Amino acid sequence: MDEFTFADIVRNLGVGAQWTVLLSLTAFVLGGVVGLALLGARVGRFAWLRDAARAYIELFQGTPLLMQLFMVFFGIALLGVDVSPWFAAAVALTLFTSAYLGEIWRGCVEAVPKGQWEASATLAMSWPQQMRHVVLPQALRLAVAPTVGFSVQVVKGTAVTSIIGFTELTKTGGMLANATFKPFLVYGLVALGYFILCYPLSHLAHRLERSFHGARAH
Repeated sequence: MDEFTFADIVRNLGVGAQWTVLLSLTAFVLGGVVGLALLGARVGRFAWLRDAARAYIELFQGTPLLMQLFMVFFGIALLGVDVSPWFAAAVALTLFTSAYLGEIWRGCVEAVPKGQWEASATLAMSWPQQMRHVVLPQALRLAVAPTVGFSVQVVKGTAVTSIIGFTELTKTGGMLANATFKPFLVYGLVALGYFILCYPLSHLAHRLERSFHGARAH
């Protein structure tokens, strides 16, 4: 008789999926906060801030997430600080997410027609007022679809954290596959779990994109 029943496998994978969702939400929220700061630096008037933000974005977009994870997990440990897999995973994914969100949002801000900037300038608005009352409300509409779409990449990116021992969906699947000797079944369920998490987000992003283009066409 097998030690693990099908229900046991599903239940354990469900726990792993909960950690995947929690890590994804943490990285997306914190990455969004840092991404907003990057956006402000990228579109601001100070050249040194623009250059620093650009270097940050290029660094985290131009290196693999796995390497970033190793640098956080093992790099901080070299300083004599005990780092948990959860903390390292959250930090690495936050840095990764912020770089992409900051660049996505910068593109949306720069997609706002120049005439909107000029019109608001004629009303004697300051730069912060232009951003708050004119540019950002329009950029927000442009940013919704790609932001939701990128959230899928964040969810899938959590799978990499299994390398450092964080017990999310992929790590849980690996342990169950070793314990049950049923890798095809277990990893099939893991794939199904990621599909269940990601498909609604992908579908929502496509709907929002079609809705936006439809609105522009009219």
